[in-house]
Amino acid sequence: MTRASEGIKVMGKIKDYSEFLKLRLASLVVLSSVICYALAAAEFNVAIMGALVVGGTLLTGASNGFNEIIERDLDALMDRTKQRPLPTSKMTITEAWIAAILFGAMGVGILWYFINPMSGILGLAAMFLYAVVYTPMKQKTPFAVFVGAFPGSIPPMLGCVAATEGFGQITLLSLLMFSVQFIWQFPHFWAIAWRVHDDYLKAGFKMLPSAGGRDKGTAFQIVVYTIGLIPVSLLPTFFGYTGAISAIVAVIAGIIFTKQAFDLYRTLSADDAKRLMFGSFFYLPIVQLAYLLDKV
Repeated sequence: MTRASEGIKVMGKIKDYSEFLKLRLASLVVLSSVICYALAAAEFNVAIMGALVVGGTLLTGASNGFNEIIERDLDALMDRTKQRPLPTSKMTITEAWIAAILFGAMGVGILWYFINPMSGILGLAAMFLYAVVYTPMKQKTPFAVFVGAFPGSIPPMLGCVAATEGFGQITLLSLLMFSVQFIWQFPHFWAIAWRVHDDYLKAGFKMLPSAGGRDKGTAFQIVVYTIGLIPVSLLPTFFGYTGAISAIVAVIAGIIFTKQAFDLYRTLSADDAKRLMFGSFFYLPIVQLAYLLDKV
């Protein structure tokens, strides 16, 4: 084998692992942890931030890996997932198990020993809930989205807990950051599920809240959650963690997000679902960064 072909093989394997661990998604998850750590920390510690990034990335990747192992046969049925490493046999099931277990254990260990035990516990809880509870529920009930919102909201809480000393403490600020991300996840995920609803049906996934799928019932619930996100996003200001500027940003972002949800309710169109999905991608980091920059 030539050096060039060896290089191509190595790059191919790196790409397979990147897809298996969903590293792009993991980076977005870890970003919320880092922002909330900076928000909560009295003094910014680069070593703790580094441990949070590495440990959080490993844990999120492991969670995604376990998800793909469990759903490998279902992934083969859907257009959006059939080219993943396991359905295409680019990665063996044994290799996948070893990678997911190893990365998960390393992630928990880094958070526990280099930050504090509570951070490790929260990371382990998020991985367990996502892989063992949420993933099997997706074929059984739309309630899976509610269950999945819990592990999906732990990263900002974990970032706040990483800023505490000793064993680690779940503070009021960590609960507020958890709450904002928890409510945000419903319109975010339902917008995605709306767009790929037909693909989800191939695997038997019940992800939209209404029995009718892409109907007024689902769109109405999306509107309800986007409206509810506005007062929840103001809680950090109400409790004195952030100032008036971030409150203004949160309200403006919430109004825009709600407008996008109303547009979807009015039209029930794929284009408006797409706009809502991208709106959700922008909403969370904008609001979280506003909290950080307006830190009192």
